[in-house]
Amino acid sequence: MNTRLTLKVSAGRAPWARFAFLLAAIVAIPAADAGVFSVTPVRIYMTPKDRAVAVTIVNEGDEPVALQADLNDWSQKPDGTDQLTLTEDLILSPPIIKLAPRARQVVRLALLKPADASRQLTYRLILREIPEATQPKNATIQVPIALALSMPVFITPPIAARDVACNATSNGKDLTVTCKNAGTAYAQVREFQLKRGEKVEARFEGGIYILPGASKSIAVKLTDPIAKGALDLAVAFDDNKSQSFPVMFP
Repeated sequence: MNTRLTLKVSAGRAPWARFAFLLAAIVAIPAADAGVFSVTPVRIYMTPKDRAVAVTIVNEGDEPVALQADLNDWSQKPDGTDQLTLTEDLILSPPIIKLAPRARQVVRLALLKPADASRQLTYRLILREIPEATQPKNATIQVPIALALSMPVFITPPIAARDVACNATSNGKDLTVTCKNAGTAYAQVREFQLKRGEKVEARFEGGIYILPGASKSIAVKLTDPIAKGALDLAVAFDDNKSQSFPVMFP
């Protein structure tokens, strides 16, 4: 049964007093602890021949946890902005997972549509905690805190591959590296280094996904302006491969 908290404050009180009363009441409401769970693998790879893969979910906490799976088609706009749309292309069985403390469960992620033989299909599996599905130990009003994990799902035919081209520009204070993926599979930039000879002028370390047809720009603050001339932009990807691109600063 849901519990509703209603706060009534006399209209005759000064505004600051009403605010202080409301703040004190809110602070007095304890927050429900969020569950602690882990998922393996954190990135899910399938081939067109795979009809299903196993995903292991572990409740790392001392309280029961309930989780719900949302499956989304994952695409990006030309500027790299993510777009997620609920899909029925995939199914996780079971879609609702209830785990006792320290328990684990293996679920199955299955593809329901034929895979594309020419390009990679990209999705995201989002596991959300359902705090209201686990009853509190007492009648204390609690504000639930829900956790969610978002995992990429890649269904990749043998011929699909990334095709990335990168360039760098600078306004003197910032360096902007723009990479475009014209291929048929995702690219993930893990690092880039802008070098003049052996000297590293700028560096970025992260995990930027670029889906086919999209481009992303990465801005890096510069300690010192980069002098004019020829440089080399070395880009490292998540598969431990790298590419180099010549850059000219006018």
